[in-house]
Amino acid sequence: MSDKPLTDKTKASDAENAALMQQIERTIPPMNIVDAERFLQEAKLIFDSHRIVFFLRQGTCLGAVRDKALIPWDDDLDLGSIIGLHGFSKDDIAPAVESFRASGCYVEVIPDGLYTSVKIMKYRIRIDWQCYRIVKGTIAQYPGVPFPVSLFTKLEEVEFNGGTYSVPSPSEKYLVLKYGPNWVIPKQAGYEKDVLDNMPSGKVPGRAGRFKQFLAVHFLPNKTARLLVLDGEGNPVSNAKIVVAGMSQTITNHRGYAKFYLPGPDEYALAITSNGIEEVLYEEALAPGQQYVYRPDPTQSAGRYFVLTQS
Repeated sequence: MSDKPLTDKTKASDAENAALMQQIERTIPPMNIVDAERFLQEAKLIFDSHRIVFFLRQGTCLGAVRDKALIPWDDDLDLGSIIGLHGFSKDDIAPAVESFRASGCYVEVIPDGLYTSVKIMKYRIRIDWQCYRIVKGTIAQYPGVPFPVSLFTKLEEVEFNGGTYSVPSPSEKYLVLKYGPNWVIPKQAGYEKDVLDNMPSGKVPGRAGRFKQFLAVHFLPNKTARLLVLDGEGNPVSNAKIVVAGMSQTITNHRGYAKFYLPGPDEYALAITSNGIEEVLYEEALAPGQQYVYRPDPTQSAGRYFVLTQS
């Protein structure tokens, strides 16, 4: 397969690009920084041509503010816009998508109740453009961190990547809410636990509440997922704690199984505490109606991605 994504002129190229996108999402290779910088500049030109206000978020914002550069081990570019702010509406998404496609990008658009996710790929670099909806004065950024919309009403500007880009304001408050007070310390692995530990307790505004989740777990198997927790010898672990970030907490039964509500197929962050050892799984692809298995790795207790297997 070519290193550069094909255009979407044929179904075959769509299939190839979809497979490449999935491969990169699951293996999470670090970006080629030169290609990432070029792609970000191209994206800015497209957004500017449509008069779409966007901001750097998550790891891209962290690199721009802290290092004035992209983080060397980052795997994608994180951008955001907010429906209802800065003149941006959901009707602005489709024209921008067509412009990205016309420039040779492969694009997937995935609607969700809290945002529309636009995944854009070129040069084997992924842009994750999240178009957020405001719910109860907040927007929910992965893995379920509710940020007050006041951080985005008047954006800051930073000099970065040969131009001027917008970031949440005040940027330091945004980064503390996302990464915790030690955001200034570069971490290739281990930051995932900081993010989950720093999240406010309870569910994300706009997600199902406790009662709806209770009904789903007990009466709607097509709205829940099951997880079997094993120890290093392959034995089921009872009373293991499972936290699904931004949604729920449960424990495994005597057979090592836990069941929890999922709003739909997506990527989720989990914290699993088994036999007194916690591991944060920051990105796991989960879908309701499915069953998964967790196996610890005695050689690595942090920084693992997409490790749950289906059973």
